[in-house]
Amino acid sequence: MNSPMLPRGMSRRGLLKSGIAMTTASLILPAGMAMAQSEPKKGGVFRVGIGHGSSTDSYDPGLWDNLYAQTYAAARHNQLIEIGADGNLAPEIAESWTSADGMTWVFKIREGVTFHSGKTLTPDDVVASLNHHRGDASTSAAKPYFDAVTDIKVDGPNVVITINAPNADFPYLMSDYHLAIMPGTDGKIDVTSADGCGGYMVDSYEAGIQATLNRNPNYWKSDRAHFDQIVLLTILDPAARLNALMTGEVDTIDQVDPATIGLLESRGVAKILSISGNAHYVFPMDSRAAPFNDNNVRLALKYSFDRQELVDKILAGHGSVSNDNPIGPASRYYYAEMEAKTYDPDKAKFHLKEAGMDTLEVTISAANAAFSGAVDAAVLMSEKAAAAGIKITVDREPDDGYWDNVWMKKPFVASYWGGRPVEDQMFTTAYQTGASWNETFWSNEKFDGLLVAARSELDEAKRREMYQEMQRIVSFEGSTIIPMYNNYVMALSNAIATPEKVSNNWNLDGFRCVERWWFA
Repeated sequence: MNSPMLPRGMSRRGLLKSGIAMTTASLILPAGMAMAQSEPKKGGVFRVGIGHGSSTDSYDPGLWDNLYAQTYAAARHNQLIEIGADGNLAPEIAESWTSADGMTWVFKIREGVTFHSGKTLTPDDVVASLNHHRGDASTSAAKPYFDAVTDIKVDGPNVVITINAPNADFPYLMSDYHLAIMPGTDGKIDVTSADGCGGYMVDSYEAGIQATLNRNPNYWKSDRAHFDQIVLLTILDPAARLNALMTGEVDTIDQVDPATIGLLESRGVAKILSISGNAHYVFPMDSRAAPFNDNNVRLALKYSFDRQELVDKILAGHGSVSNDNPIGPASRYYYAEMEAKTYDPDKAKFHLKEAGMDTLEVTISAANAAFSGAVDAAVLMSEKAAAAGIKITVDREPDDGYWDNVWMKKPFVASYWGGRPVEDQMFTTAYQTGASWNETFWSNEKFDGLLVAARSELDEAKRREMYQEMQRIVSFEGSTIIPMYNNYVMALSNAIATPEKVSNNWNLDGFRCVERWWFA
């Protein structure tokens, strides 16, 4: 990965040495809420400092895998359906969608939408865009969504998608950020092209450094895309990001280190948004590799650290304890009553003995590129695990190249998930056997069967039972340590205005700060 872009007129050394030169007032908000703001107006250059980005970032929508790529994509593209700030589905390129049986879904495609190149968007473009994520040759992270799809075709102004079993949540899958609608030629999209139908058009881009985009004058959403220009900067170091905001070099930053919030109280030049949702920090273990291929070893590790300590010290209270459950409290079928794992060295020792071990030595590979405080979290886990006879060596990896060289390459790492709006989407993306982003390579036949069955279960009580059983399986048999749900913590210049509700389904207003926010 290339070096992060530094604020104008400041060297890397100056930026890192200057630290937090100013302070700000903080405001902690309930899920999805923001401050009441003035009416939107057009104009200005919006600069965002983002703690992700890689020199290997691609225009291929199936490969978008970090917050920078997702925000850059949200500026350029639309999906069939949008997740609104209230968490509900909203029409985007699909004006409407219907299904009589949960298996045949008819999406009416919006007329009058043009791509940045001037080409008129047609249903054929939608089919080409969706088919990019289908088939054995597809490398898309969204490919599992289409495993059940038997046909996608054009029917007049509509696109008709047929799946092999009823699924009431199928429209939610069509909102996934990978499923950008792009121009099609002979049934295929160009994965090297920046052409989209979103609110901004690319002026310049250097992967892993910065992107500059100008407002699309022909954008069909007249009430969105308020900035004249947006500049997206990769600033991997948390202190450098914060200082860039404090010195006025950027207008918004993501992933504010919660430990610094206490310092941000008197100057009043910026505001903090801390919004709870289903996001969670994780430590995946490669289930194919010894000793993590033994579930007793995995359970020993899960009982060997203090989850509340991580919430208190890493999140500074901006989050909550997770029971190794990727389904968060904001979800419909969240299993709040599941038996909680607490710090229990004796239980950890019991599971080690069940694995035929008296002691255990493992290495966690971590970097703050995974999440702010990831290295410190791994150290805290290591300190507590010693009482159970577990020695955890923390290998601090470089932030640059972490997602290319460490994640899904080394057997025990730090990672993060933004959560998903529905259980099926989260489980299909990260836990189904063979999924591209199944970062532990875990496989469980019972889990896979329940995942398929729950999609078409119409009895609400039975469906809830199925999804809660899947949560239990992942928690007690899965290969991912999930210690905490993290709030999305962002810092905004006082010059930036937001809608009354800010999305809690992803950071930066569901990636759409570039489209939904404006200068006050």
